[in-house]
Amino acid sequence: MGALTKCDNPLCSCDPCTCATCACGVARLGELERRVMDILWEQPTREFTGRDVADMLPESAYTTVATVLDRLVHKGLVRRRMDRGSIHFATKGTRAAYTAVLMRDALAADREPESALVRFAENLSPAEVAILRHSLKTPEGKLKKSGR
Repeated sequence: MGALTKCDNPLCSCDPCTCATCACGVARLGELERRVMDILWEQPTREFTGRDVADMLPESAYTTVATVLDRLVHKGLVRRRMDRGSIHFATKGTRAAYTAVLMRDALAADREPESALVRFAENLSPAEVAILRHSLKTPEGKLKKSGR
C-alpha cells in the first residue's frame, strides 16, 4: 500500500499504513489475554486502569494483569494513555473487527481460500446466511451494526 492509501484493516495502528499486507491486530490471544480483551470490549468507550481490570479478574494477580495489558498494547489491540501518573487502557477496535481480521488472515494463509469460503458458508446458520447476504447487497459503509 502506498503512503496515501487508506488501509482497510479496522485494527490498523499505522498512520498512515504503508504495509504491503497489514497485519495489525492479527495476534492470537491466550486465555487470559482473551478474558482481558472481553472486559475491554464490553465497554469499548471506557478507559480502564490496570487495577480496574485486575479487580474484575480476582483469580489473577495484579502484576500478571498488568503484564497482559502491556502485551496487548504491543500486539496492537489496546492503546495506553498516561494521565497524572496513572496508566489507562482501552481497546483499539471492536470484538467484531478483531474477528474479521482473524478471518481475513486465515483466508490469506489458505492455499485454497475459495474452498475455505465455501466451506465456511456451508456451516452458517440460516440467520447468519441472511446477515451475510444482506451485507453483500448493502453499499460499503452503509451496513447497520447488528448486535454481533
